[in-house]
Amino acid sequence: MASEPVDTRLAPSSPGFRRMSFALFAAGMAAFALLYSTQALLPAISAGLDVTAAQASWTVSAATGALALFVLPLSALSERFGRRTVMTYSLVVAVVVALLVPLAPNVGWLIALRAVQGAALAGLPASAMAYLAEEVRPKALVAAIGLFVAGNSIGGMSGRIVTGWVAQLWGWRAALAAVALMALVCAVVFRLLLPKARNFRPGTLNPKALAKTVGTHLSDPLLRRLYAIGALFMTVFGAVYTVIGYRLVEAPFNLPQGVVGSIFLVYLVGTVSSAAAGKLVARTGRRGALYLAVTTTTLGLLLSLSDSLAGVLSGLILITAGFFAGHAVASSSVSHTAKTGRAQASALYQSAYYLGSSVGGTLGATAFHAGGWEGTVALGLLAVVGVAAITLYGTRCARVERRSLIVAARS
Repeated sequence: MASEPVDTRLAPSSPGFRRMSFALFAAGMAAFALLYSTQALLPAISAGLDVTAAQASWTVSAATGALALFVLPLSALSERFGRRTVMTYSLVVAVVVALLVPLAPNVGWLIALRAVQGAALAGLPASAMAYLAEEVRPKALVAAIGLFVAGNSIGGMSGRIVTGWVAQLWGWRAALAAVALMALVCAVVFRLLLPKARNFRPGTLNPKALAKTVGTHLSDPLLRRLYAIGALFMTVFGAVYTVIGYRLVEAPFNLPQGVVGSIFLVYLVGTVSSAAAGKLVARTGRRGALYLAVTTTTLGLLLSLSDSLAGVLSGLILITAGFFAGHAVASSSVSHTAKTGRAQASALYQSAYYLGSSVGGTLGATAFHAGGWEGTVALGLLAVVGVAAITLYGTRCARVERRSLIVAARS
């Protein structure tokens, strides 16, 4: 009798799984630290370059917007040249540009360099998701993606803390240089530790086939809902963290730049909630986990309206926990749902996700200018209501489908 094929995908107990997890954790750190390197520095950039909050916010929105535009084409390259190769080149180019960003003579050059950096980073997220889907056993996929997302949260936190304190001591340009060096170290760790792909099968760069695959994914109602959920969650997160620095340096808080950067320690909550997403899904199901993420984020937005620092911090903790849990569940659901063209499925999710960040950052700053923090919170609540409505609709669709299957089985 022929023996069953050996499953070469990584299991949590294998040494390769730990190496892979640490490598992608480092990549996630570098990506988020670079992508949002200017976010905690926006008040200092506004003052240093004499620009408004809305203008300065484009240093964040340009990077996330460019990532959203380039993630699909670069994911197609990963189908031909390999996930590991594309991720490596993405990090290398992003780090090189990061070393040039502190030299930008004006806000126009700063925004342009940040857009190039975002485009370079576009090769990382979708390729990482596809790599995990191919190299990790299905039961460990949510946990593995959760660890990658946890790296995002650590990178976002450490990058903002470093920039906050370095900017207070030596200025915002030195702060951006410090983040670039930190990302360089992470990129080296990633390349040294990430195992070679064992289950990747190269495809061809066929535009028609790519368009067909994208069309198939966009015609899937479940995938469309997941893309919208990712975009709306990130709209909340982008709006809140783009504007929070402006709020905290103003009355009644009047916090210095270093302390404002340290506020991002709340990202540790995101590390925990994203890494625990697998257990949460096992207990409540994917939609149950999304409902919990929505509730947590909503409570956080309402708490952040407080005029006490403790209230604002509590709100940020809940917003961060809810966002990272929701993102981990939605992104892993995309990888689980797509049976073919996983890189393109993940790329479409990442495109929607970072488009939400770009829109959230710009609209959040505009809302803050027009109506203060209350305006930013109103925008966030509107996005959260959208997530809840989409999840509720998905729940009803699932119930109708189950009833149809029961009727068909009885007939």
